[in-house]
Amino acid sequence: MTDTKPPLDSATIAEEDDGIRLDRWFKRHREGTPHALLARWARSGQLTLDGKKADVSDRIAAGQKLVMPTPPVETAARPARKGRPLTDADVELATGMLIHRDASAIVLNKLPGLATQGGTKTEQHVDGLLDALKFDGPTRPKLVHRLDKDTSGALLIARTPRAAAYFAKSFSNRSAKKTYWALIVGVPDIQQGEIDLPLAKQPGSGGEKMHVHDDGLPSKTRYRVIERAGNSAAWVELQPLTGRTHQLRVHMAAIGHPIVGDGKYGGKAAFLTGTISRKMHLHSRRLRIDHPDGGAINVSAEVPDHFAASLDALGFDLLLGEVGIDMGEKGPPPKAALKAQAKAHAKQIRKARRGERRGRSAEGKPTDFVGKPKPKAKAKPGKPAPKKPVGKKPSAKKHPARPPRAS
Repeated sequence: MTDTKPPLDSATIAEEDDGIRLDRWFKRHREGTPHALLARWARSGQLTLDGKKADVSDRIAAGQKLVMPTPPVETAARPARKGRPLTDADVELATGMLIHRDASAIVLNKLPGLATQGGTKTEQHVDGLLDALKFDGPTRPKLVHRLDKDTSGALLIARTPRAAAYFAKSFSNRSAKKTYWALIVGVPDIQQGEIDLPLAKQPGSGGEKMHVHDDGLPSKTRYRVIERAGNSAAWVELQPLTGRTHQLRVHMAAIGHPIVGDGKYGGKAAFLTGTISRKMHLHSRRLRIDHPDGGAINVSAEVPDHFAASLDALGFDLLLGEVGIDMGEKGPPPKAALKAQAKAHAKQIRKARRGERRGRSAEGKPTDFVGKPKPKAKAKPGKPAPKKPVGKKPSAKKHPARPPRAS
């Protein structure tokens, strides 16, 4: 009886493939192998990792031995889709956004108005610029999360497949911490709190817009008012505790304080008059995530020009933003944060005393710090108060100056 099973092939999982799915490994190293064929091999037990039956969705680890059949007919791999060639301006744009680089990760300070990925009529985007950021890496860098087109700030990119799998897991289990800055219309009544409103795709929007709905997915956002400009606007710090589409924008609009420039969710009410830019004022300020090689990445991204100009126009102090919601979780705060805390406390005291009288009272009597006249010194009982001499002051002749004391 003739054995109809195909001959076996084997491979050892390399370090750069650590953590990826088995079907992804085949796309990289056995191009053209149909997914249906892989599934059939898995069902029949012909795919094994270290001698154990494997499934196409299993995560593989560096050093494992993969045994698989050799396809009877090699299928030519589809040519990779080629984007437009990068120009010198594209390379300059990509490298100009770079704020962190190591063997496993790159962090960009994404510009507002630049899409993270391509789409209909979107020719320039971060994904299309990644070839300019390969440097000496073994493979093309890969996106591991996204920012909205009009949102600026810290965007993490993995330099190896292993790092991509590691970072993806960090985002999915919420161990990565993202902090955003935003300018909002109006001032929340509660200075620091949590927004807990479920979100779902809005019908009729083609999935392009979200809204608050009881049957939506659980969504939570922490916020803190950093500083306010009267009752017209506030500068806030936001932390998404879940990762829903447009979560921060929908949550702030839902509590009546849309992000400045977000006409999609705030309508006409999302724009301030005067010199404040009509661009979106939402910025990914800080990203903290564990590193696959140990330690952590902790990067801050500077605000774009239009955001900085708005903060300045409203009289906000950038130093105050350094005191974060979770400052207590990070150990002793830096000197800049302590200085900001002291400055914020002093500012609150000044506001509380606004309108109170300073200096001297109307009678010209000395006052203390709350504007009350100091009480008169009472004479001791039994001793009359000394009377002031009447007339001219004694002349220097009657009271000659004392000679200097000998040294």
